[in-house]
Amino acid sequence: MTDEIRTEDERWMDLALRLAASAQGQTSPNPLVGAVVVKDGQLIGSGAHLKAGTPHAEVHALDMAGDEAKGATLYVTLEPCDHYGKTPPCTEKTIQSGIVRVVIGSTDPDPRVSGGGIRRLREAGIHVSTGILSGPCHRLNEAYFHHRRTGFPFVTLKTAITLDGKTAAPTGDSQWVTGEEARIEVHRLRHQHDAVLVGAGTALADRPRLTVRLAGGGKQPLRLVVDSRLRMPVDSPLIDVKEGPTWVFTTDAADRKKEELLKERGLRVFRTGKGPRVDLTSMFGILGEEGIVSVLAESGGELNASLLREGWVNKVAFFIAPKILGGKESPTAVDGVGPERMSEALNLTDVSLSRVGEDFCLTGYPQRERRR
Repeated sequence: MTDEIRTEDERWMDLALRLAASAQGQTSPNPLVGAVVVKDGQLIGSGAHLKAGTPHAEVHALDMAGDEAKGATLYVTLEPCDHYGKTPPCTEKTIQSGIVRVVIGSTDPDPRVSGGGIRRLREAGIHVSTGILSGPCHRLNEAYFHHRRTGFPFVTLKTAITLDGKTAAPTGDSQWVTGEEARIEVHRLRHQHDAVLVGAGTALADRPRLTVRLAGGGKQPLRLVVDSRLRMPVDSPLIDVKEGPTWVFTTDAADRKKEELLKERGLRVFRTGKGPRVDLTSMFGILGEEGIVSVLAESGGELNASLLREGWVNKVAFFIAPKILGGKESPTAVDGVGPERMSEALNLTDVSLSRVGEDFCLTGYPQRERRR
């Protein structure tokens, strides 16, 4: 492939990526997918997968192109499916359209698809190119890829800290660590994730609603509470399931009557530990089996420490306010017992820093991953 052709392919794939990203928070458990149809250097069709159970991106793009699709090139961020699910296979639609070339960003890890879509297209005589902007295509669906590969949800640990790493004053007051723009961004993150996770301490101290409150609306995530002794009070906002479903993970030591009360209120309760702590492996296993692809952890220092120590965190998003609180009694983002040497600190890769209003957001990926 010449540099000129590759550059052109990347230009159109970039457009497909932007179309796919426009549906963030809407497609789970399906992936984000964008597609464009190009003929003689001109865009004649475009589309994105908008919601699980609805037509895929390729269908929207090919329908827009109509008869003009004959002899054209289809660019799609993810390998087209070749099986019947809630919708027919996209490979058949592509073959019938008269498309002569398909450019694919990344292959689909779903065993029902992986490689099969590419093989079917090639068997039909269509020229297939793969790996165009594969990095951005994979990153766009990092949660979907992780879930398909491991069976567990992709966990992003989000926290808001001062410049000296504090999450609240010694009194527990934390309103607000960051400014309004950063708080709006957190609501966008909730909208983009299937579930939001907190521990009992956060549920007690902050009384969070864990809902999406954006001007244009948004999808309400599943609310998860790790509460080993079912300490969450019955008047907690998280018990009001009219604002969104709530699942509680507890242990065998928790009070049975409290469990029944929570169930009567419409909550689901899972006992996943025989000791003093919730078994995180069991919890994330249940979530994965239930089709929860992504989790945003907005937990406190103790649960954050457990998530990091056990290797459940796949990504971090630290919102940093340019202010200094001080005080050794002020809580920090990660508690527990840390390593004895700086060389044992958990390093991040692919780190990026962006300005969010008056604050900053640092994202990165922990180098140590849980052996799954």
